[in-house]
This record gives sequence, structure tokens and C-alpha cells, in this order.
Amino acid sequence: MEKLLFETIKIKDGQVYNIDWHNQRCNRTRKELFNKINLLNLKDFIDAPPKGLFRCRIVYREDILSIDYIPYSPKTIQTLKIVQSNLDYSHKYNDRTELNKLIHPNYDEIIIEKNNLLTDTSIANIAFYDGKEWLTPKIPLLQGTVREKLLHQNLLRVKNIKSSEIIHFSHFALMNAMIGFQIQKSINIKI
Repeated sequence: MEKLLFETIKIKDGQVYNIDWHNQRCNRTRKELFNKINLLNLKDFIDAPPKGLFRCRIVYREDILSIDYIPYSPKTIQTLKIVQSNLDYSHKYNDRTELNKLIHPNYDEIIIEKNNLLTDTSIANIAFYDGKEWLTPKIPLLQGTVREKLLHQNLLRVKNIKSSEIIHFSHFALMNAMIGFQIQKSINIKI
């Protein structure tokens, strides 16, 4: 059986966020994996709850298979550990077993280092501030929708980043569909 994929879309008080970027990734994935060229507009499938903050989870392969609306509460992250992996997560696969195996029980989250370069956490793309600009890893595990939008707006620049270089950055940020671009405070990164 072919692997299932998914999109996580933020819905707050009936408003659907960042839908154009989710459509781009979903349709690019469908073309790359299933040779599907007909474009889907995910908003056509969403019945947004009118009140509250929800994580809309759309599971698909060639076509949409299911849609769930899950009340959202953010994960608190204060400690991160850098872990090594050669994991391929170039598409947002529903099966996160291999990704979840990397999570360390003594830390809130991980930063995955692949081929001696930082990539992403298990739930978000990352960025570092060098005092002049925000830099995001040139080769992420996954091309996140918020990351792609910020790159398009020239608010981020890509760069190969090694774990030994993080001491040179003044700020660290996480970004994903649910939290947007969020500068982290009081973060401890264990190398």
C-alpha cells in the first residue's frame, strides 16, 4: 500500500490560514509521487469550525481521504537536543514512526542533524538570527509552508548551518503551520 500523506492547516475562529502554500505543497507532492497534474484546492474540502483554534488534518494520496478538526494547544519547548539521522522526510508522510524514534525522553524536542548540517525539529522548521538576518537551513527535512512563505517574502535566507555554529546566533525560532514564526525564549539546546 502506498504511504499516506497529510497537511496540517491552522483554523482560528473560522479563518483558514496559509492555504495557498498548503495547496502548493499538496499538489507538488501529488505530482511527484502519483503523477497527478489536476490541482486540488484544499479550501474546497474544509468546513472550518466557526469558533476556536483547530489543527485541520487532511490525509491524502492521489485524492483527499479524510479531514479531521483537532482542538489545538501548543507544545511548550524549553529544551532541545541535537540528534544525528539520515532520515528522509522530504514529503509530509502520515507515518512518523521513524521521526518519532529520534525524540529523546529527557528533552522537549530535538533538532535533527543530517550529513553534519542542521535541518528541522520533529514538528517545525528552524531559523537562527545572526544579528542582521534570519537564516534557515538550506536543506530542511521538509519544506514547511511557513518557511516557504517567509523565503518567498525574503524574510529568511537559506544557509548550511552546523551545530558548532549555533553559539554565534542571538536568537532561535521555530516555524510551522500552527505557530507561524515563533521566536523561542529561554531555550536550552544540547549539542
